[in-house]
Amino acid sequence: MTAFTSLLSSKVLEQASDSVGQLLLGEYGAIFAAGGEAIPPDRIIFKDQTEVSAFQNSVDIGTVEFGQITIELQAIAADALKEAFEAASGEGLSITPRAADSGRRSYDETVGLWQSRVEPALDYWVEQGRLSANEAQRMRALPPFEQVSIVLTLEQKGVYFAKDLSKSIIYSVAPPGASQHLSMLAFDVTEFNHPRVRQILADHYWYQTVISDLPHFTYLGVDERELQARGLKKVEALDREFWLPDID
Repeated sequence: MTAFTSLLSSKVLEQASDSVGQLLLGEYGAIFAAGGEAIPPDRIIFKDQTEVSAFQNSVDIGTVEFGQITIELQAIAADALKEAFEAASGEGLSITPRAADSGRRSYDETVGLWQSRVEPALDYWVEQGRLSANEAQRMRALPPFEQVSIVLTLEQKGVYFAKDLSKSIIYSVAPPGASQHLSMLAFDVTEFNHPRVRQILADHYWYQTVISDLPHFTYLGVDERELQARGLKKVEALDREFWLPDID
């Protein structure tokens, strides 16, 4: 058992027992290394809004005001983001949300993002003859939770569902139930390309953990010096540092 897997709940380990679960754990799993007062989810993917609501109602929630946008996060993450905002302001810099859904999301919001990619992709692949109309219809009739494994399996055959139809959907949106935003430990930052903003966020325990989503930061609740001991590895890519699960 590695340092990372020792932190995982039995439910996470159960969901990671197949190739889809392993893929999602590798892509979004850094959140399970969260420490301090941050509370990571107890599963890789939530099945529906009932499961999401149960988790969100079990944690303390705080808010951060950005003009007319209110961002909801776990209280400890909200406090850290406020401190980062103040530190940046002191240097004449800004930390702002990319959109109103840059913090907490509902399951239904993640479904909407998913469908905005899956629906046009199904039409396209039917036109290309890679899927039959009946196959597409059967997929549309499934609950989003059940669509995830089918989509990711099709992508292994080159039938991609990202917006540009040339790569995996996980480079475009997180599958329903898998987004770190559901656990209220994620925040999408407008100024993600500014090196000093990234450093200020890291100083307040906000790190980049998803290489395919540059504006996305995850609150891990501990100093960078502790991340490796919690089973994460530092990966340098795209002129920045990411902290990813060390599950090789």
